[in-house]
Amino acid sequence: MWCPKYRRPVLGDQVTEGIEELTRHKADERGWEVIALEVMPDRVRLFVKHDPKFPPSYVVNQFEGFISQVLRAEFSHLKSRMATLWSSSYFAASVGAGWAATVEKYINTQWERPGKKDKEAHA
Repeated sequence: MWCPKYRRPVLGDQVTEGIEELTRHKADERGWEVIALEVMPDRVRLFVKHDPKFPPSYVVNQFEGFISQVLRAEFSHLKSRMATLWSSSYFAASVGAGWAATVEKYINTQWERPGKKDKEAHA
């Protein structure tokens, strides 16, 4: 999971579509498998299966750097409102086969949680 700088809710509309497309593109390019992906206005949650020789920090940096570069070139409001797109903090963890289904369900049901606004309102 990673967030925009200052956790600003800037990941809506076409930006969300761009993040989803770019994430899948980068994963395919690297030979990684996207298990679950959810983009919310103020955060990105990604569950990805990758070669264990790569540390989680490398995987996160591959996605963040690529996505930021492309989106900031395409959407000027991401450049003008923020010096950098992503916060320097992120959360990464590894899970075994027993927890994989639980993590996937957690990510895929973010919009169903109490207090969350309808996903279509942000699309």
